[in-house]
Amino acid sequence: MLKISKESIENEYIERRVYAFRLLQTPRSARNFAKVLVGLFAFSLLVLFLPWTQNIPATGMVTAFYPQDRPQEVPAVIGGRIQQWYVQEGQFVNQGDTLVRIGEIKSEYFDPQLLERLREQVEAKEAAIEATKANIEALKQRLPVLRQAARLSLQKAENKVKQYRLKVISDSTNYQAQLVDYQLAENQLARYDTLYQKGLISLTDYQKRQLKLQESKAKLTAAENYYLASQQEYLNALIELSSVQADYREKILKAESELRSYESYLANAQLELATYRNKYASTVIRNQNYYILAPQSGYVIKALKQGLGEIIKEGDTVVEIQPAQPQKAVELYVKAMDVPLITPGREVRIEFAGWPAFQFSGWPSVSVGTFGGRVKVIDYVSQPDGTYRILALPDATHDPEWPEQLRIGSAVQAFILLDDVPVWYEIWRQLNGFPPSLKEAPSASDGKNKEEKKK
Repeated sequence: MLKISKESIENEYIERRVYAFRLLQTPRSARNFAKVLVGLFAFSLLVLFLPWTQNIPATGMVTAFYPQDRPQEVPAVIGGRIQQWYVQEGQFVNQGDTLVRIGEIKSEYFDPQLLERLREQVEAKEAAIEATKANIEALKQRLPVLRQAARLSLQKAENKVKQYRLKVISDSTNYQAQLVDYQLAENQLARYDTLYQKGLISLTDYQKRQLKLQESKAKLTAAENYYLASQQEYLNALIELSSVQADYREKILKAESELRSYESYLANAQLELATYRNKYASTVIRNQNYYILAPQSGYVIKALKQGLGEIIKEGDTVVEIQPAQPQKAVELYVKAMDVPLITPGREVRIEFAGWPAFQFSGWPSVSVGTFGGRVKVIDYVSQPDGTYRILALPDATHDPEWPEQLRIGSAVQAFILLDDVPVWYEIWRQLNGFPPSLKEAPSASDGKNKEEKKK
């Protein structure tokens, strides 16, 4: 050991031969275990700095993205009694296929000739309306004729009044002239009487003068009679003028009254016709609703009414149909604290119930049996339990398409992927109960930008 001798002894030989050295020697298994521990520590230290994809766990179920693709209840538009079933549960039906036929239960629709009766009422009311329109048109044409006849008759009566007024004036003048002539004849007879008494004229001349006085008196009486008759005719002409005015006014008012009456009847008839037409159209539609048809192609899920003869009310659901080719989506529910971190376009890793899968949430690239999706819709209002609903559509860009065997309502487990962080940061976050972190506020384009970066 002090190297005094030129011959050396190997350390291994000494350790093998000397018992004390053999007791102090480290076992080989211990050295191997130490190496393993050092390797595991180095590996763990390396793992702590590996990237970890932050995610938000969610659960939900398979649904249809569009409302018209979701299970649909087919109601009875009218009340009635089930008479015949044309389908059974699980059967595929095309749009417009007959599902159920129902019978009438309201007494006012029992008449098998009801549509014919209603059509006759409509036709009769239409004929009455046409006749009323013809009467209205005749009255409208009659009124101008009456007004024209009234003007002509009034002009005729007024001319007659003027004529008799002139005649009164003429007869009055003639009467005054005859009166003057009579007075002159009377004065002359008085003078002739004096002359006759004195014997200056003969009896013949005196009698001639008397005769002339009698003639003058007769003419005066005739003139007076003519004058009085003219006055009476003038008064009759005035009365006739008033009578013509009253008569034609009555005729015009009567025609106008009849016109208004026909117009009122026409309005009521049109209202009744509209009511009859409405009832006729409603009855036609009601007859069509005796057959409950499939609103779209799909599968009959469940019959909610059973048997024959069962009475159903208006609006009662008869069957439930699932559309044939819905646009499938997953309906996920997340906590309210995670909603601000999710934006449309975020990637989702989905595990469907019944499909074997191994899902590693932080490293989605090593997951097996999962399917890809993209966040499409985020509800603005929370559910009664405080969670928020999210709809995700298939993303077949880097993943296989969703299985065709998926049924609406199947359970789903999913992880909504966020940003990448070191593993040590994720462990620290989980231990402290912090939410996933983001460098900046998310926007609607974050998910799309992340997808473009991956491409």
